[in-house]
Parts: sequence; C-alpha cells; structure tokens
Amino acid sequence: MASPIFSASGHLVAIGGAEDRTSDLEILRKVFSLIPDGNQVVSVIATASGIPDQVLPEYQAAFSRLGASQVHELKIRDRREAADAETVRLIEQSGLIFFTGGDQLRLTNVLGGSPVLTAIRQRLLDGAVVAGTSAGAAAMPGTMIYNGAAADALRKGAVNLTFGLSFVDGLVIDSHFLERGRFTRLMEVGASNPEHLGVGLGEDAAVIIHPHGILEAIGPGHVILIDSRDLASSNIADLAMGEPVAIEHMILHAMVSGHGFDVEARRYLVPHELSAILAENP
Repeated sequence: MASPIFSASGHLVAIGGAEDRTSDLEILRKVFSLIPDGNQVVSVIATASGIPDQVLPEYQAAFSRLGASQVHELKIRDRREAADAETVRLIEQSGLIFFTGGDQLRLTNVLGGSPVLTAIRQRLLDGAVVAGTSAGAAAMPGTMIYNGAAADALRKGAVNLTFGLSFVDGLVIDSHFLERGRFTRLMEVGASNPEHLGVGLGEDAAVIIHPHGILEAIGPGHVILIDSRDLASSNIADLAMGEPVAIEHMILHAMVSGHGFDVEARRYLVPHELSAILAENP
C-alpha cells in the first residue's frame, strides 16, 4: 500500500485567498476550531507578503476575536530571521501557524531548510494546525506552482513548478482559481504530472487536508479538483516549448462546503460519506 499523502497528527488548511477577515470569519473560524485543546496560541507568518504591516494587524484582530490567547506577528523577512531562536520558540508554543498571501517563491526562498520550517513541520506532526491563504496555500505541497499565465497555460512549459514547503505530497495547489481563470494552469500540470491531484481554490474557499489524505471543502466558494491519474493520452512529451497540449480523459470535480475527496482512492465524497469517514478517523 502506498504511503498516505499526509500522515501528520495535525491538520493542513489551504485557503484560496480573499477570505473574510472582518465579518463572519467563516473559514478562519473553522481553522481556529481545529486547534488542539489547551493551546490557543497563534503565529501568523507574513514572509510572503509585500505589505506585512498592513496584513498582520488584520489577522491579529481576527484571531483575537475568535479567542486566541496570543497572536504572534512574525514578519521573517530573510534567512537570518528564519534561524532566530526566539522565533523558533514562538512557533514551538503555537497551536496554529498561519501563512499570509503574497509571493510563494519568497516563502520557499526564505524558509527553505531553516530552523523555523523544521519547527513548523514538527508542530504539524505533533498535532498543531498549519494554514495558509493564497501564496501560503500554494507553497504547502512538495511541488509548487510559482508562475504561469492564466489566459492560455495549456502549452508546454507555460507553468513554472518548483519545490514547495513539503507539508503534503501528491497535490499541486493553485489559488484565486476561478476568479483568475486558472483552469489551464492545473491542466498543464496534470498533463506533465498525472500522479499529482490538482487542487484549485476559489476565493473565500478552502480545503482541510485531514490526516491520511481526506480532503474537506469549507467556506462559501468552490474547490475544484483536476484528476489526471487515469489520463488516457497526451502529446506533451512530443511538443516543442510553447506548443498547445492535447489531453484525453482528465476528470474535474467541483466541491462545495461539506463535500470531500479521498485522495488515495480518487473517490468523491458526498456529505454523508465524508461525515462517516471523519467520524471513524477523527
């Protein structure tokens, strides 16, 4: 049996961006509810953001409103700060580590191989929640999209991939998915990497990645899945760079809140099926 895509004790939550931070806080409320009992400390990491002084206070206010006992605002602008012992200590004390949006390549460049990233991975293994929005979501898998035009990305080489933060395997996550018309980005990824499940997150939508690879959609938006595992054929290997890609038999699912997906079995889960699986594996 293949090893699960995600087998930590904690939960990952990938958010598509533009989540409500001031009104009902639907997604952030659900994220906060996943924190293990007895640790309401939140660390917000704004490494990806070009405007950390603007976004950090918004998350400070939102998580404080939800009941956080402390909210640590962590800018972590360079690799020296990513090795800071005090920052590592704050991460080690946190029940929720949250990544803001911005530039996912900045996230991997600053945090890759750092003591801070090691500490976050350990917290996830120990049961903490790791969540991220927009770039903070895209950077979560081992394989990460970091560029590629939305208009016509179904051309060989149109989407740039690199290594991500490796919190989860077997997925490629794209954000602002419907609002920016990014379907062809994940289709191109699926043609070249059929084993990877494409997860396209609409704005104000998110997916919880439960231990052992069960996905759960939350929020008022859509989570789009692009499944290429049973791809029948594609011409991508025979093309020159920039030429249009042909694809036969790529499967698409659109999930809304309460629906789910078993990544290993490649099986869509309607609400009662998802609830039964999560009841068996809380």
